[in-house]
Amino acid sequence: MSPRPLTPVQRPRALADQVYQALRDQLRAGALGAGSALQEVQLATRLGVSRTPVREALARLASEGLLATHGRSFTVPSLTLADVEDIYELRFLIEPEAIRRIAPRTVDARVRAPIDAALAAATTAHAQGDVEAFRSANIDYRSAWLGLVTNKRLVRIIELYADHMQHIRTLTLGEPRVRTIVLNGLQRITAALAAGDAEAAAAVVREHLQNARQAFVTALGLAPAEAPATAPPTPRNGSTPHDSHTTARPQEQRP
Repeated sequence: MSPRPLTPVQRPRALADQVYQALRDQLRAGALGAGSALQEVQLATRLGVSRTPVREALARLASEGLLATHGRSFTVPSLTLADVEDIYELRFLIEPEAIRRIAPRTVDARVRAPIDAALAAATTAHAQGDVEAFRSANIDYRSAWLGLVTNKRLVRIIELYADHMQHIRTLTLGEPRVRTIVLNGLQRITAALAAGDAEAAAAVVREHLQNARQAFVTALGLAPAEAPATAPPTPRNGSTPHDSHTTARPQEQRP
């Protein structure tokens, strides 16, 4: 006897996905700051849906670490120094390797066009002092190069851990000094991609991540303010320096 076919459940799942994406976009845009509480009833009313897809979307965001749970309530988590270190340890491991893989293809200007367009938008936004446009261009830049990564599981991991930092990004990209550093990093990454230099691209991404990490740590008040620069140099004996107050993490060098 053949098994009875399952009843289609596309509509409820699609609705939950839409709510999930809407809330994730809010987190990405920094519209929901650390400590912001998300209530099912209020969200359902604002989105014009029932509580069920909202509950599913909130649970999904919580499972990804983008929301924290307290009983039956959800909040945007406040990241600790240990959280930042853990997130950047993962980003150091995966993002340089991902961009190394696409570099041979980006010699072709047609392939690189979305990356160049996002860089041009970031350059214009910075010159005009338009913080929101710069944030948007920065997100578009990451989406452009990630669009060339063929391993979609790798793409999802990179997007997830980049999104963990989005509500913190609002504390940093508002500063012209930080935007200048970010724009310089994007320009150097693009130059390496245009040359098809995989190792240079990976090295610049590592430095770019180190700068971002320092900016976030400073913005969170977890370390004395200092200009994001390069990672600590590796000692001549080849040993890796350790910070007794943080978890071990990759140490970067200037390319």
